[in-house]
Amino acid sequence: MLKYNCRYFTGDRPCKFHKKYEIKCDSCNYYSPIGLKILIIKLDAIGDVLRTTSILPPLKQKYPDSYIMWCTKQNARALFSGNYYVDEIITIEEDAQFRLIVEEFDIVINLDSSKMSSAIATSAKGKEKMGFVLNEKGSVIPKSAEADYWLQMSAFDDVKKKNQKTYQQIIYDVAALESKIAHPILNVTDDLLKMKKRQLVKNGFNPKFKTIGLNVGVGNKWPNKGWPIENWIGLIKLINDKKFNILLLGGRDEQKTMHKLSNQFIFLINTGSDNNIKEFAAIVNLCDVVITADTFALHIAAAAGKKIIAMFGPTSMTEVELYENGFKLHSTEECNCYYNKTCTENVSCMQKLSADEVYSALCSSINL
Repeated sequence: MLKYNCRYFTGDRPCKFHKKYEIKCDSCNYYSPIGLKILIIKLDAIGDVLRTTSILPPLKQKYPDSYIMWCTKQNARALFSGNYYVDEIITIEEDAQFRLIVEEFDIVINLDSSKMSSAIATSAKGKEKMGFVLNEKGSVIPKSAEADYWLQMSAFDDVKKKNQKTYQQIIYDVAALESKIAHPILNVTDDLLKMKKRQLVKNGFNPKFKTIGLNVGVGNKWPNKGWPIENWIGLIKLINDKKFNILLLGGRDEQKTMHKLSNQFIFLINTGSDNNIKEFAAIVNLCDVVITADTFALHIAAAAGKKIIAMFGPTSMTEVELYENGFKLHSTEECNCYYNKTCTENVSCMQKLSADEVYSALCSSINL
């Protein structure tokens, strides 16, 4: 008899165990009925989605037999490939709105305070809801004092500046998790790591050397977070040592910067600007230390357990979790453009963060 309530039954195709072993439900030892069902909502941004996956290990420990569904955007789907804590991904571009009309959940956890995410949480059928929902007047409201703390931080700069909790600690509080903060979950296969290493070797990568990753951009959404190219040039001149692999990391928005730097310094290895999420993660995994601003690469490095030198200007340094494995650097002067996309100052706080300071942190990280 077909067991409709098994977590591996999809309805439109055979399950993986039937495909692999040709077994059917009546003789299947892998049957696992769906019990407690949890919906997690986290849409934006892709780096935030990644660091939010740190809730999964303690959530699964607290509810070991749970079926976990994650609602996100299509561009974040690749983050969950090989993530065995999540049973199913639904996206707002595909079937999420239709699925959530019908399905029921024991717990709905919305960790986005946007109106869209909060509306999804409100419309979802859940016995218990955590985080944020949208009321009848279109206002985002908290479901607990812990969620209200995040809304207070979102609304008032002075509250945000006084905060001493990391983002992970805040969302653990919202989700009522008391465990030690876990690393984000991002699976990179050995085959992909080997492939990327082979590609880099052709460009001068020496597997015997320590590897420094320079993530030279932040994308175009928050350009104010970036470290100026002049500062990167100053740092590269200080490192200028053939005993290291020095990798340039970035995406399409950094293509010109990466090209300019690799032309100026022939010992740099340009890893390319068209890598997909998993390819980029594989490159970061090959690094011993990653130097970066507050951006996606930082959260990948944290997931991989890498040493990190993180540079901060207009965003909160306190909220970023480095798992006691790195340095947080910032200008000694207070930023006057806190969480603004553009800087109004003649010299930005990121410019004031010198190459010498970053190099000193690098020396401490890899015992130069």
